[in-house]
Amino acid sequence: MAACLGVGVDVIAPAGFDMTDRSLRRAGLDYLDHVDLVRHADWAAFAAHRVATRARLVLATTRGSVVHTAAVFEPTDVLLLGRESAGVPEQVHQAADVRVRIPLMAGLRSLNIAVAGAIILGEALRQTRGYPASEN
Repeated sequence: MAACLGVGVDVIAPAGFDMTDRSLRRAGLDYLDHVDLVRHADWAAFAAHRVATRARLVLATTRGSVVHTAAVFEPTDVLLLGRESAGVPEQVHQAADVRVRIPLMAGLRSLNIAVAGAIILGEALRQTRGYPASEN
């Protein structure tokens, strides 16, 4: 998805998946060479990077106070997705500048992380890249 949409990916260790180049090549196939991938040793390293780049942190969470379509995205935003099983730690919630959610049917918990990421990223790109409504 990142390769096809031209967005970078920051991965914060420890990740819930194998981050070796070999594993990523197998999963990403020939798309991996088209992704700007940055690996951060831990949350502190990512936080320092975010401060240095002056990026706003937009957290995708079922606890979000703003529906993703009502959020106002900026071109330098970083969209953060947590683990499907546990979300993100409280310190990450506290560090977020904006917490967005996707409205779901009552009684249902959440979407698959890749689907949720695609929905929110699509809205962010629509707002920040100025795609005409008719563009494919």
